[in-house]
Amino acid sequence: MERGSDKHGGRLDDQLKHEVSGMVRSGRSTHAEEWKDPEPSGEDQPDVDRAPGSTLVGAVPEGTSEADIEGRSELAAAIGKEVWPASAQTLLAAARASGATDRVIDQLSRLPADRTFRNTQEVWTALGGGAEQRRF
Repeated sequence: MERGSDKHGGRLDDQLKHEVSGMVRSGRSTHAEEWKDPEPSGEDQPDVDRAPGSTLVGAVPEGTSEADIEGRSELAAAIGKEVWPASAQTLLAAARASGATDRVIDQLSRLPADRTFRNTQEVWTALGGGAEQRRF
């Protein structure tokens, strides 16, 4: 015996699933025309949310904090992908060329000048940031 909706058939179920799949995956409306968007909740009704009663926040790997993730991300955006492997001077020049914040420039100026870094994670750990602990 098949369990499912008995209000309408499988074809309509698939069509309805297709109509909302973009919204479910992206968390926002995916329609170009406003009239196609579903109506919001009424004043006396709770808001529709993927996690009612809480705020969804990305997971933070063991060994890091949210501040580590944000700081490393800011650092990576300022440096770019094209400079690796790089010395501290090369990283500082790339950050200045990209218009990095003063915070990133200050961090990069603290790096040891005699070392070559292979990636952003090596730079971040040299600056004292946390690193993910891998599980095998």
